[in-house]
Amino acid sequence: MNALSLKERFAHSRFFKGEKATDEPVLLNQRRIFILPTKRGLYFVLLLALLLLIAFVYNNNLVYLLTFLLASIFFITIIHSYKGLAGLIISKGQTKAVFAGEAAGFTIHINNPLNIERYNLQLKLQHIQNQHISLKPQSKSSVVLYSLTHKRGWHSAGTVTISSTYPLGLFKAWSPVQFNLETLVYPKSTLQELPFPESPYALTQEGINQKGSDDFYGLTEYKPGDSLKHLHWKAFAKGQGLYNKNYSGASSAEIWLDYSNTPGYTTEERLSQLCRWVIDAHRANLNYGFTLPGLKLPPTQGPQHTQQCLEALALF
Repeated sequence: MNALSLKERFAHSRFFKGEKATDEPVLLNQRRIFILPTKRGLYFVLLLALLLLIAFVYNNNLVYLLTFLLASIFFITIIHSYKGLAGLIISKGQTKAVFAGEAAGFTIHINNPLNIERYNLQLKLQHIQNQHISLKPQSKSSVVLYSLTHKRGWHSAGTVTISSTYPLGLFKAWSPVQFNLETLVYPKSTLQELPFPESPYALTQEGINQKGSDDFYGLTEYKPGDSLKHLHWKAFAKGQGLYNKNYSGASSAEIWLDYSNTPGYTTEERLSQLCRWVIDAHRANLNYGFTLPGLKLPPTQGPQHTQQCLEALALF
């Protein structure tokens, strides 16, 4: 198997010399399909050599006949192995962003436009475990291939390899395909729970008074990240739950997430904490502003704002 892997890598390097990654569907033809004997195929060749030697030593016509019959099956299998992949159309699908440490899923579409059934097709990304499928004549299928991520930023799928050992397992036919297929990896969210930062300067920019500076007008249910100094302790002591005291003119549900005010010894630790705050603020339906060196997003909320903040963290 090691020798086969070396041959595969040599074939890939020869094939991809000058080959560019593509966004277009790829048709598998004689230029793209490689065929090599498997371990079983090599044992089969050894058996043929042994039978031929026996036939020669004992001058046995029946053994000659058996040897040539098996040899013909061996060579015909090459054609069927090639036909197992020839004519397939491979195209890339959509991907979703993930957090660092999670497995990124890359969707691959396989189209079988011919009246040939395809058996035991195997797809994989580099050394990741294979996904097995079979295709009926004139049918389509999709497979999600996973690749483990380790750091934030763009994560490329790399080489997509489709292979088959049909029909007898004597040969392995495979085709490497390189797509412009990548997904965005967000920073890994920290497990440490820290309260949201106090950012009074963000409120005073628009003439808004700090929390608690105006008349009391009501209570709202406590949300993670709210300031503890506005808790209604009397209600909590009576067992009525956690509530915040709100004041007219206050913007109690608006916070600023600023890189310069984020705790952490390294850049990645700060980004990890910011990622956690963005997720928590989104879940709590808070209006939050977002600041990175060279980027400032005004306070708002919603999936689009959250995605914009996470993308900025991933590409910082």
